[in-house]
Amino acid sequence: MIDDPILIVEDDPVSGLILEKLLVKAGYQVVLVREGQAALNILAERFIPLIITDWMMPGMDGLALCRTIRSGTYPGYVYVILLTGKDTKQDLVQGLEAGADDYITKPFNPNELLARLNTARRILEMESSLRRAAEEIQRLSILDPLTQVYNRLYLNFRLPQEISRSQRYGTPLALVLCDLDHFKEVNDQYGHLTGDRVLAAFARCLEGCIREGIDWVSRFGGEEFLIVLPQTPLEGACLVGERMRERLGELGDQNEMGRIRVTASFGVTGWPGTGSTPTPPSLEGLIQKADEALYRAKQEGRDRVCCLPDSLSEPR
Repeated sequence: MIDDPILIVEDDPVSGLILEKLLVKAGYQVVLVREGQAALNILAERFIPLIITDWMMPGMDGLALCRTIRSGTYPGYVYVILLTGKDTKQDLVQGLEAGADDYITKPFNPNELLARLNTARRILEMESSLRRAAEEIQRLSILDPLTQVYNRLYLNFRLPQEISRSQRYGTPLALVLCDLDHFKEVNDQYGHLTGDRVLAAFARCLEGCIREGIDWVSRFGGEEFLIVLPQTPLEGACLVGERMRERLGELGDQNEMGRIRVTASFGVTGWPGTGSTPTPPSLEGLIQKADEALYRAKQEGRDRVCCLPDSLSEPR
């Protein structure tokens, strides 16, 4: 049985039944509907990449169905074969211009139809492979290759969106900027490969302390990481920073870093959103405030969390 089904759109019950039996015998799964709008309703519920549609149908005909599909958005490409008794060159051009990928005249030859379906499947498989490759390239372009958290490029793109969203909905936004303490000593004593393992373990530690699908982590540079916490007040972000600091202390016991004991300092800042000044902080301003908090944590002895409200927020 071939995994992807075929959607047949045929208003004539006899023709639809003949076509369905042929395809089922060839190993296809079949979904059969009688008119174009029903086909669109099916596509809205589940993605079917291969469609055989009659041209002449009551209501929405095959050409209108093709045009509507081409104007829509789907998870992948929809390959449409137009099946009709029209056989002039003008009809062929009209069908292809409407968005059909292939054109078969009635009465059709079963072997020709199956051969064209095999061609359609190869094209769809190629499209799917290219789409997956493009998605993987996109994914890799926004990830730090060592730690597999977001990179600085993604941070510069995404953080302004988070700031705008915070302003639009009046919700708080917090940042945690963290830095491994005395990391140069780890590289000097154990080597850079071990240092890389420490960084990767640190990134996993940070990701394990945040809300999936809401918060996110970016490598800011070197051994510095920035954690973005939407819909989080400053007090909550300080608790997150403290949880990260404590979790880092447990990693040595779990052999995550070869029992190398490391600590980190955390600088936390935030913008309260609701009740704050109308103008939200800029990306640079918010990060600068987090950096000031991190610097204070370093100055006060490291291995600690220091919290500072954003300079544009109301006094706390």
